Amino acid sequence: QVHLAESGGGLAQPGGSLRVSCAASGSIFSIPAMGWYRQAPGKERELVATITSSGLTNTADSVKGRFTISRDNAKNTVYLQMNSLKAEDTAVYYCNANVQISAFPVRYREVWGQGTLVTVSS
Repeated sequence: QVHLAESGGGLAQPGGSLRVSCAASGSIFSIPAMGWYRQAPGKERELVATITSSGLTNTADSVKGRFTISRDNAKNTVYLQMNSLKAEDTAVYYCNANVQISAFPVRYREVWGQGTLVTVSS
């Protein structure tokens, strides 16, 4: 079993900052990719940013220049630093990981966190 534990959501004012974290635990051989998705009320879940174990990132245009994804491979943890927050960033943020759970044979499992609410409001 692999578990993702998110933390750091909450309330921020427009223009403010928040950082959310996600730590993976359990039967993990490696984690080739981790990322953040979000779902606003009445909308579909969308990609925010992803990062590979080598540090390659992919960031949605809507948050580029404001949000930064990073990870600590030793801690199996991914972070999302959110700056210059806007009301439209309000959503539940979900952590996602593509986890290698065995080497022989090679097997992967996609895992989701339970979500953390980020509210941007004055």
